[in-house]
Amino acid sequence: MSENQIMTDEKNLDDLNGRYLSFYIDDTFYGIELFHVTEIISILPITFVPSLPAYIKGIINLRGKVVPVIDVRLKFGQEERPYDDKTCIIVVLVEDMQVGLIVDSVAEVVSIHDGQSNTLPDLGRQGERYLSSISKIGDRSILNIDCNKFFQNDLQLY
Repeated sequence: MSENQIMTDEKNLDDLNGRYLSFYIDDTFYGIELFHVTEIISILPITFVPSLPAYIKGIINLRGKVVPVIDVRLKFGQEERPYDDKTCIIVVLVEDMQVGLIVDSVAEVVSIHDGQSNTLPDLGRQGERYLSSISKIGDRSILNIDCNKFFQNDLQLY
């Protein structure tokens, strides 16, 4: 890799720093760091894979590449619901692996500046172990997902 390519890659990461793709699970507003996101796609046919946790819905074929798909709603311990026209898959890249996240709907890309985020209080709730911070965007709170924590146990499955 050339020095120019390294500098370009670092600039691109700097441009994404503090930017999050926001999405909904029910009425809760979540964010995921934009530098993890590779694309957003509609629901594709999912191939069931036996002996995996229920929240891992299976695998999809994304342009010839096998991508595991996780239903965020189920991973957070919420009830399953039928997919509709707003349901989509956010494809993320974590530790050189593509993984799809099924979410109820995607909202927008938001910029979160220093001072807008707070660390999580220790409430001892299971879902909070996947979160990095809570931010205030206008009149909404956004729960920011820590991708490394979110996928920590799942990436070992593949």
